Amino acid sequence: MSFEWPWQYHFPPFFTLQPNVDTRQKQLAAWCSLVLSYCRHHKLYTLDVMEAQESPVFNNKKMERKLSVEAIQVVFEELRKKGNLEWLDKNKTRCLVMWRQPEEWGKLMYQWVSKNGMVNSVFTLYELSNGDDTHGEEFHGLEEWMLLRSLQALQTDGKAEIITMDDGKGVKFF
Repeated sequence: MSFEWPWQYHFPPFFTLQPNVDTRQKQLAAWCSLVLSYCRHHKLYTLDVMEAQESPVFNNKKMERKLSVEAIQVVFEELRKKGNLEWLDKNKTRCLVMWRQPEEWGKLMYQWVSKNGMVNSVFTLYELSNGDDTHGEEFHGLEEWMLLRSLQALQTDGKAEIITMDDGKGVKFF
């Protein structure tokens, strides 16, 4: 399935940060929505600022327009303020993108566990994110850092416990 670009993506001024405050806020909201939709569609969880400039999301080759590195950082900072992005380094060159919050992922996992009658079952992290049983679920293929955060949210709610096993970590659902 191909990605559906929003109308703004084909509008040249979209690739230049607008000076008017109201216009810029709408523009940044559109950029944030685009970045999160694109990352969700392609299951991207980490981005590099320098590589992002060459990515199709920030570089419309048909129009020969791309967002500047400075503008990309402004978009990323807006995503950070909304809780959808965390920087991996002090220089702000790499980041984690959370197009779904850990609590939302946890809820999806718990619904799957409940629906399949697996409450009180123990899973390895690998089984949960890459096992045959979860194939086709939205959380299948979830990166370990997000998987752990999601399970920690469930643990806080008393719905799961993260356990250490001989060959790594696992989780028991309640």
